[in-house]
Amino acid sequence: MFERKEYTVERLDGDYAYLKEDNIEDLKCVARALLPAEIREGSRLAYEMMEYEIIQ
Repeated sequence: MFERKEYTVERLDGDYAYLKEDNIEDLKCVARALLPAEIREGSRLAYEMMEYEIIQ
């Protein structure tokens, strides 16, 4: 349930970011309010314990 997952920010669109998990085709739409403010397209994120953090 609280396993670590890693994503790449594929696209920013207004108040939403579209994240791609490695080896999965579908994009995950996440409200930017839940993400670190300094994300950019191409940023790498880790999701663990219900929080996102930049890893690259």
